[in-house]
Amino acid sequence: MQLDFHKMEGAGNEILIVDQRVADPVLPDVKVLNELRRATAARPFDQLMWLNHPEKSDAVASYRVFNIDGSEVEQCGNGVRCVATLLASQDSDLPSEFILESPAGRIVARVMNDTRAAVSMGVPEFNDGITDLVINGRSVEVRLVSMGNPHCVLDVDDVQSADVTGLGPRIETHVRFPDRINVGFMQIVDHRNIKLRVHERGAGETLACGTGACAAVASGHRRGLLDDIVTVQLPGGQLVVSWRGASDSIWLSGDVTYIGEGTIDL
Repeated sequence: MQLDFHKMEGAGNEILIVDQRVADPVLPDVKVLNELRRATAARPFDQLMWLNHPEKSDAVASYRVFNIDGSEVEQCGNGVRCVATLLASQDSDLPSEFILESPAGRIVARVMNDTRAAVSMGVPEFNDGITDLVINGRSVEVRLVSMGNPHCVLDVDDVQSADVTGLGPRIETHVRFPDRINVGFMQIVDHRNIKLRVHERGAGETLACGTGACAAVASGHRRGLLDDIVTVQLPGGQLVVSWRGASDSIWLSGDVTYIGEGTIDL
């Protein structure tokens, strides 16, 4: 049996997409994940988006999200932007705005063209106030935000000198977070611009993180430090996050690049 996959990139995130909206779908088990990792070893992926039929008839597809280490997570903002762009390119009858189903809930996708897409990531959920963590005997202040998946945000003066490789893994696996957590290091440049580095659970520091960008902007916006539309500069590229606060959904937009396709034998 052969399994086809597509490779795409969003703001530096390498995304693998497998569409299993077929008669005899394959399950994403350990063997499949290992074969996909082997096939892409020269240019590893960050996340795998596994597509299947939706539960509701008004959605185009459902998806599951896997990190390269095989762990399954609830959401991937750049991954779903890649999925939306791919689906639109394959179906000329698809409207520019459509619905996808994710483990974190229903997502609205808006495809502007074959290289740019936006997705509505839902309403951020906050754990009010500052959470103090003790890391190697020192207190570290973080703010908790859920974007369907868990994030904590640290304010830093300079992302370049931030201790991402040291603090990131320790916060991710802190006893306070039994299911692990994504860790964002945010530098606020001004009300419309931030710089961000993200240590993702199950992946380490990545070139970009869409839900991390949303979590960081939501954290700053809620404190009156950021405007409704914010440009997020990540090591892999630039994203734009739009949020008016309160019960409004937060939108993530940015460029998407199609890399290529491949096949593995199972």
